[in-house]
Amino acid sequence: MSGRHFLQIPGPTNVPDRVLRAIDRAPIDHRGPEFAELGKRCLSGLKRIFQTSGEVVIFTASGTGATEAALVNTLSPGDGVLMVETGHFAWLWNKVAERIGLETTVIETDWRHGADADAINKALREDKDHKIKAVCVVHNETSTGCSTGLPAIRKAIDDAGHPALLIVDSISGLGSLDLQMDKWGLDVVIAGSQKGLMLPPGMAFNGISKKALEAHKTAKLQRSYWDWTDMLAQKDQGFFPFTPATNMLFGVAEVIDMFEEEGFDNVFARHDRLAEATRAAVQAWGLETVCADPKDHSSSLTAVMMPEGHSADALRKVILEHFDLSLGSGLNKLADKVFRIGHLGWVNDLMLMGTLSGVEMGLALAGVPHQRGGCDAAMRVLARA
Repeated sequence: MSGRHFLQIPGPTNVPDRVLRAIDRAPIDHRGPEFAELGKRCLSGLKRIFQTSGEVVIFTASGTGATEAALVNTLSPGDGVLMVETGHFAWLWNKVAERIGLETTVIETDWRHGADADAINKALREDKDHKIKAVCVVHNETSTGCSTGLPAIRKAIDDAGHPALLIVDSISGLGSLDLQMDKWGLDVVIAGSQKGLMLPPGMAFNGISKKALEAHKTAKLQRSYWDWTDMLAQKDQGFFPFTPATNMLFGVAEVIDMFEEEGFDNVFARHDRLAEATRAAVQAWGLETVCADPKDHSSSLTAVMMPEGHSADALRKVILEHFDLSLGSGLNKLADKVFRIGHLGWVNDLMLMGTLSGVEMGLALAGVPHQRGGCDAAMRVLARA
């Protein structure tokens, strides 16, 4: 097909041309002075994105690696963790915790809402002996299009008078949704390169509070590659204890510049606007979003439920073959029941309208019951904004 492929999955996301150009260069000495300046520039810029005065470490890994790192650096074998299963990625996180020797207590949900602060508060109040050492919450559940209000979770922990750490997976949230690590009292924030940060896959991050660093001093879960100690020992020099993804760091520096040129508030407002337009289209089509509560709607992606008896994967296949447009699949118990529209990262109004046009035409071609006019509804939102 002629023209550019539309990659509108919830990650990996579109990589800006200027970021590709920044990465496209010869590697440099990762022990030399040029690299030291690059490393320091990336670490300081990432602190501004995390909105923290604490530490940030960079791993050459997927987001799952940073998820494991957050646990092994703060906890000990047999420690209790409170997990909230808001979707597929929260479910996976629980599996990681179990495999490394933690005792998990899981608050189950219907996968159509964010984490319930009241349920967390109740579980912590019942934990009289403080066996729970960490509360683990997914900020933005990529499988469902539901986000969780993190200030409410922090308040729930504080109101229970509980000392548990608050560990947050914001792999598909950071860079798309407002996340104020220090102000909201988040102890560890997990992020990945390939979502709102507009980079290729391959890098993952931990934002670390002072409280988390104190917990790190006594944490006894085995770790080597993931250990914060060696990473933090060289941070002031801009170096790493192993060979990092040197070329990706040039991309990180470029992304930091892009965020600061657009302005963080403008980045979040853009994501909010695109998400609202997408939901308007879904409503006009007569379809339903997975997220059932408006306050939990994600601004990173929208997961759309198929009418009974119709295959989401068949629809995605039609749309890919006819319009060269990739949409996200349903995961786990949502497999073949939903499709996901990513509108995070390097996306603007016209890119979104191209995406929604492809979906609307695909619904018709695939014989999926719907009403016309979704694109018109989305354009009205964008024009008003």
